Amino acid sequence: MGQLPDKGRVMCQGHVESVTFVPADRTPEFSAILSEDDAGRPAPGPRRGRPPRLRVVWLGRHRVPGIEAGAQIRVEGMLARGKDVPTIFNPRYEILSRQEHE
Repeated sequence: MGQLPDKGRVMCQGHVESVTFVPADRTPEFSAILSEDDAGRPAPGPRRGRPPRLRVVWLGRHRVPGIEAGAQIRVEGMLARGKDVPTIFNPRYEILSRQEHE
């Protein structure tokens, strides 16, 4: 994720750091922050020490089955660069592993 292009089709893999739910009265949108697997390596530059991150957004969805904090996923889609975090809207995804809940 540290070497993402400015735009274009990309494939990334990492773990879901967090998910965001919107209130029921808003247009459905489910988003997750994906962190690079190699989080132990410090990022160069002004965000040093913070692993590269990617926002993935599913428009029109309140939830996406299997996408939860801690899940290991691979996503593919068109990259959009926003103000803060690179974003992929409505990506194809594959769940590689999930955390077990007791």
